[in-house]
Amino acid sequence: MDVGSAAALLTAVAGVVGTLLSALLTQRAADRSRQREQERAEQMRKQRSEAQELRSCYVALNTTARQYLAALTDHVHALGRDEDLRSVRQRLTEARDQHRDAYAEAQMRVPEPVLELAGDLSHALGTVYGMVRRLDDGAPRTGDSPAAVQESIDALWGGLRQVRRAMRADLGASRADLGR
Repeated sequence: MDVGSAAALLTAVAGVVGTLLSALLTQRAADRSRQREQERAEQMRKQRSEAQELRSCYVALNTTARQYLAALTDHVHALGRDEDLRSVRQRLTEARDQHRDAYAEAQMRVPEPVLELAGDLSHALGTVYGMVRRLDDGAPRTGDSPAAVQESIDALWGGLRQVRRAMRADLGASRADLGR
């Protein structure tokens, strides 16, 4: 075999190998790109899922706090009407238990600034609950009165608004309000 034939053969082999390697490298690059895209999509799904779980937690916390406050208000009003309090007591107990459960979940999910506000609200709700129960049991402490309870409930509605604003800000909902 002469040098010209060997060079032509080597050139042909190099061309074939180059073509095959080019296809292989292109395939590997496409596979890596596809894998990165799948990882990004999975990360976005995970972030959306976590955001939805947080939103659900916030909705439950807000809803149960509102129900708790409404049950406290109803109980105070029922005390003044001298009526059968069994159903009112039951509603208050259920509202308190539901709020306790929602708050317990929030303790594991929500960021510290929101949790601090929610904790203050939950503690204040418990304090008012104690006042209402003592009034209901006929064993009030100094400062326990229907008027004091109602004043505390009114303040708690303001506290709930503050917690709700913090939750909305954390979810980014307050930014949507700026465009209105």
